[in-house]
Amino acid sequence: MNKLSTLPRDSRDTLFLLAVIAVVVAPQLGELPWWCGLLTAGVLWWRATLAWLNKPLPGKLWLVGLTLVTLGANWATHRTLLGRDAGVTLIVVLLALKTLELRAKRDAYVVFFLGFFTMLTSFFNSQSLAMAAAILLGLLGLMTALVNAHMPVGKPPLWLAAKTAGKMALLGAPIMLVLFLLFPRLGPLWGLPGDAMTGRSGLSQQMQVGNIGHLALDSSIALRVRFEATPPPQRELYFRGPVLSVFDGRTWTSAQSRYAQRRLVPADLQVQGEAVRYEVTLQPTLRPWLLVLDAAVQPPSARAQQPRMAPDLQWFTQQPITELLRYQAQSHTQFRHGPMRWVDGLQLDLELPPGLNPRTQALGRQLRSEAALARGDSAALVDAVLRRLRNGGYRYTLDPGVSGRDSADEFWFDSKQGFCEHIASAFVILMRSMDIPARIVTGYQGGELNAVDGYWVLRQSDAHAWAEVWFEGRGWVRVDPTAAVAPGRIGSLARLQAPSGLVASAFNSVFGPVSPDTLARLRATWEAMNNGWNQWVLDYSQSRQLNLLKDIGFDSPRWEDLVLLLAGLLVAVALSSAAWTLWERRQSDPWLRLLQQAQAAALRAGLTLPASAPPRQIAALLQQRHGAPATAVLRAWLLRLEAQRYGRSDAADARRTLAQLRREWRTLSWSFP
Repeated sequence: MNKLSTLPRDSRDTLFLLAVIAVVVAPQLGELPWWCGLLTAGVLWWRATLAWLNKPLPGKLWLVGLTLVTLGANWATHRTLLGRDAGVTLIVVLLALKTLELRAKRDAYVVFFLGFFTMLTSFFNSQSLAMAAAILLGLLGLMTALVNAHMPVGKPPLWLAAKTAGKMALLGAPIMLVLFLLFPRLGPLWGLPGDAMTGRSGLSQQMQVGNIGHLALDSSIALRVRFEATPPPQRELYFRGPVLSVFDGRTWTSAQSRYAQRRLVPADLQVQGEAVRYEVTLQPTLRPWLLVLDAAVQPPSARAQQPRMAPDLQWFTQQPITELLRYQAQSHTQFRHGPMRWVDGLQLDLELPPGLNPRTQALGRQLRSEAALARGDSAALVDAVLRRLRNGGYRYTLDPGVSGRDSADEFWFDSKQGFCEHIASAFVILMRSMDIPARIVTGYQGGELNAVDGYWVLRQSDAHAWAEVWFEGRGWVRVDPTAAVAPGRIGSLARLQAPSGLVASAFNSVFGPVSPDTLARLRATWEAMNNGWNQWVLDYSQSRQLNLLKDIGFDSPRWEDLVLLLAGLLVAVALSSAAWTLWERRQSDPWLRLLQQAQAAALRAGLTLPASAPPRQIAALLQQRHGAPATAVLRAWLLRLEAQRYGRSDAADARRTLAQLRREWRTLSWSFP
C-alpha cells in the first residue's frame, strides 16, 4: 500500500485501468479460446509490472510480433478473421495489446472506447442478470478511469473520480430508462446474420440410452410456468417434447423424417374437462419445438412463431428458438388421441431391429403366450410388466453404468437399474416384443414452485422420458414405467441429487454449513430476481411497448407513435434542463457560488475564516498554514478568481475566464491540504 501511494500518477492510473480491463474481459473468459485468455492475462500482467517498476514500454517489434501471433492463432481457431466469435477474440486481445503503447492521452482514449465495445460484446454470450451486474461494474470502472483522465492537475484520489462517474451514471439512468421503454424494437438487438448459437443443454430429437441422465447433472432452468388458476397436481405436470418412434438398436429418433408414414396416424385429439391456462417462459434451445402441458388443442400464442402441431401432439415453430420466448397456452390433462382402430401407420411403432435384445424379445413372447391374450386385451399385459417393475428388484439410479449393445436385456435381466430413459426404452422394447405399439415421449415432468414469485420452475434435471402405448378402442395412453420403479420421482419434489458443485462447496467452506432450507430460499430469491429480469427486460418486446402506449391513452398505437413520443419527451427534457439552468444562473451570482464553494472547502480543511473572506485572504491563510509549495496551484486559482471579479476585462473575456475557473475547480476542490 505504501509503494502504491508513492507511485507516480501515470503508473497509478495505469494500474487502475489495467484492473478495469481485467473486470471487463473476465465475463467472457469462458467463451474465449484458451490461448486468448492466457495471452490477455500475460499482456496485462506484463504491462502492470512495467508500470509498477516504472520501466519503459516495449518497442514496436514486440507489438508487431504479438499482433501476428494473435492473427495466426485466431485463424487457426476459427478459420476466419471475420464473424462474431473471431471478431470478439480479436477485440479482446487487441484491447490488451493497446495497453503496451499507452504513451499519450489519445492512446488512453482508444483503450477506453475499445473497453466499452468489448464490454458490450459480453451480451453475445449471455444476457442474464449476473452478466448485467458484471457489465455495470465494468461500466462504472471505465467511466471512473475516463473521468480520472480528465483531471490533469496533481494526483486526485480515485474515489473522487468514482464519485463523479457514479453521479453521471445516476443522471443518465432516467434517460436510459425512457430509451429502453420507448425506443422502437424492430428486431433482436444481439442477433448477427450467419452466427449460430453455441450448443445448449436440453432435449434432442434423438435419444441414446444415458443422454437424459446427463441432464440430471444440470440444474439450469429450462422453462418457467405461471398458471392462471390452481395448477394441476404435480404428478400430472407432463410437458411434452420430442416423440421418438424409430429405434436402430442404439438410438431412438423422431419419426418426423418418415412423415409420409405418419400421415396415416392422425392425432384425433379429444379433450375433456376444463382447460388449464398458463404462461410459459422458455429458455433458448436452438430447437424448433414448444413445450406444452399434455395436451393442447389450440396453438400456443408464441409471438411471430406460427406454431403447428404434429400428429403425435408435439408443437413446432417455424424457426429454432434462439432467444427467450414467452407464450400463452391452454391444455387439458384429461384427453385421448390417436386412432381407435388399427391402421397401417401403427406398424412403425412395432418395429425392432433384428438380432438385438433377444432375451427381451423372448420374454415378450413368453408373457404373451402365458397370458394367451388377444391384441384387444393388451392392457393386462401392460399391467403385468408394471408389476414386474414394482416387485422385481428394479432400481432407479442416476449412475446405472454404460449400456451395451443389448441395453434392454441388460436392464431386464442383469443390472436391473437405470435412469428414466433406460426404463422407458426397455419398457417400449418389451411392449413391441409383445406386438403392442409403443413409443417414447421425452419432455419435462414435475418441477417445483418458487414461493417468491409464484412461478413453477422446471430445470434440465427435470427432463424425463415416459412411454405411450396404443390400446384398441382407447388410442394412445401414457404409461410412465419410472413411476412403477420409483414412485417418488413422479408427483413429488424427490429427485436424484447430483454432487454439490464448486460454488456450493466454496459457500459452505466460507460461511460454514448452511441448512438446505436456507440455501433453497436463497436460490428461490435469486431465481425470482432472474425471472423478473427475463420478464421485464429481456422479453420487453414491441408488443409490450404498444400495450404501454395503449395504457397511456393511444387507441391503436404503431411503432411510429413510439418514435414521436420518444422525440417529444427528449425535446421536453432538453428544454426543461435549459430553462432550469437559465433560471438558476439568474437567481444567484455564479462568481459568488464559486467563492462559497472555495470557502466551504477551506473550512472543511480546518482553516478559520470569516464569512465574508475574499479569495486573497483564503490564499494568504493557506500560505501561512501550509507553506508556499504545497498550495501554489490553489493560491494561483484563488488569485485568478479575484482578478476575474475586480480586474479590467470586457464581458466576453470575463465569461470565458469564469467558465475556465469553474472547470478547474472540479479538479481542485479535492486538493485542499
